[in-house]
Amino acid sequence: MQDIASHFADDGSLARVIPGFRPRPQQLEMAQTIAAAVKGNRVLVAEAGTGTGKTFAYLVPALLSGGKVIISTGTKTLQDQLFHRDLPAVRNALRVPVTVALLKGRANYVCHYHLERAQLEGRFFSREDGEHVRTIARFAKVSKTGDKALCAEVPEDSTAWLQVTSTRENCLGQECPNAKECFVMAARRAAQEADVVVVNHHLFFADVMLRDEGMAELLPACNTVIFDEAHQLPETASLFFGESVSTGQMLDLARDTRNEALASARDFVPLQDATRSLEKAARDLRLAIPGENARYGYAQMADNADFHKAVDEVEAQLENFVALAETQAERSEGLEKCWQRATDMSERLQRWRRVDQPDIIRWVEVFSQSGALNSTPLKVADIFAKQIEGNAKSWIFTSATLAVGKSFGHYNDELGLSQLEQPPETAMWGSPFEYGEQAVLYAPTGMPDPNSFNYAEAVVEAAVPVIRAAQGRAFVLCTSLRAMQRIHEGLLERFTREGLEFPLLMQGQGSRSELLDRFRRRGNAVLVASQSFWEGVDVPGDALSVVIIDKLPFAPPDDPVLKARVEWMEKQGRNPFMEYQLPRAVISMKQGAGRLIRTERDRGVLMICDPRMISKPYGRRVWQSLPPMRRSRAEEEVVEFLRQLPAPATSRD
Repeated sequence: MQDIASHFADDGSLARVIPGFRPRPQQLEMAQTIAAAVKGNRVLVAEAGTGTGKTFAYLVPALLSGGKVIISTGTKTLQDQLFHRDLPAVRNALRVPVTVALLKGRANYVCHYHLERAQLEGRFFSREDGEHVRTIARFAKVSKTGDKALCAEVPEDSTAWLQVTSTRENCLGQECPNAKECFVMAARRAAQEADVVVVNHHLFFADVMLRDEGMAELLPACNTVIFDEAHQLPETASLFFGESVSTGQMLDLARDTRNEALASARDFVPLQDATRSLEKAARDLRLAIPGENARYGYAQMADNADFHKAVDEVEAQLENFVALAETQAERSEGLEKCWQRATDMSERLQRWRRVDQPDIIRWVEVFSQSGALNSTPLKVADIFAKQIEGNAKSWIFTSATLAVGKSFGHYNDELGLSQLEQPPETAMWGSPFEYGEQAVLYAPTGMPDPNSFNYAEAVVEAAVPVIRAAQGRAFVLCTSLRAMQRIHEGLLERFTREGLEFPLLMQGQGSRSELLDRFRRRGNAVLVASQSFWEGVDVPGDALSVVIIDKLPFAPPDDPVLKARVEWMEKQGRNPFMEYQLPRAVISMKQGAGRLIRTERDRGVLMICDPRMISKPYGRRVWQSLPPMRRSRAEEEVVEFLRQLPAPATSRD
């Protein structure tokens, strides 16, 4: 591998080609450490504070390594940014003949087969969907990739995409009449041939690590795997190493089978009837699960007779469905695929009902329109460690939030990295930002217990003077949807009463990208949000000067997965709060806090309302893990700091 330092020098290749590039000691050290890990086929866990430049720090050694590299990101947004912006810039600077490929899951590519079916049937959820499908058809004719992110005329959340993309379940694979022109197959071929492949964590676990058909050779063929935003991996691994059967999957199966039967088995009426019976059973199951946006452990549903009756009915209808679909499976590739899907779904449901294993957590989740029966591993450590040990290559895990204080123990234990034959190397680089001058950590006095009834009102009371001094420009990050709604209502009432004309936005009033665009454009807005805005959100500059966090972000104690893991640790004589719940909360808090200071010029206040950060002994673990900001408990001191900031540049929608 070429000399890393020369590329990061004042007159190096990066400085010559990339506008605004400046050498940072932390970035160079990180790049050199990653290069050594890649060369030595080692596992490295590396935390790099905001502003370190970790993306270039791993891209340079990756492109110079000479081997095949998979880079996995936390989100599709970061995936696109890496492929379309960062990778081309670094490759151009290094002048290396490296081929790169972008690979996403099937649902991100237009499917010619389903697009044609949608156009022929003309059954759309709305008139707008019909227009969107026609736009997508024009896009598919000229696009080289079929990536829906490049079809700007159709919103990413349009329901039309559900009709013109495939899923693992309804993809016909090599039997598809459109196989030769398939965008998914083309993307996979490009990934097999490329030197560097950019994926996301969901795809990595679903297709690469679990060896989906057509992807079996991608992981064994590569020399290095780099996980960016690696703090998300424990959650993603739990999701994909488990199983789920949802009412949405059942409705999709019924719809797809009915469409296939109309085309290839119109004369066999019993299958048509079975699709409607399955739809009714799926909807009845959803109605038998109480509440909305809730999670229940299997034991919590034990006395719910309506629920078990509904599951019995779904199981019976699925068995009947499988038997009927099998008799028609030979009549078309589509019907055969539907039979296979129904068989797999029936088997998953039976496992969920009858397999009572101590290392599997069974639980139920309900949303407004659907319900799901889930099985999650009690721990993913053994499974993940086995995957790594089965592939002799270098594995790089990096994020701004992996350690608790200076320790990586929690993260390494969760993923099983600490039990590897050769334990991982760990490294940490702080941010180059001058936090002591740029930011204040404010813990307001007089806050009530976070579980008290009037806590949301107390947050509003403490937040308004800070928001007023900052002239808006605030994120209010909440730990639950209910708290978000109550705090939004309280701020709206106070803004109206006091004549404060700050635009007040709330998560759910539009897509995340739409809300962020409005927030940046208005210049003096206040955004009240929950979990989806705690990470992956970047608002540098004067539009964001305050981040207010209502509570320490502990997972709800009644969450069935958390509850099962806590009970398991207690049986082992361990302390689940200190070993599991607190470390997870600290990492989440670091993510939320990281929204505030994004560049060397940013200045602002991080306000954490939860009094436990000061009053409880474990609170020290929280604030000591945050960037070294100036600390204050005096409202007047914080207000004065904010009044010294430049006035916001405001505009109106």
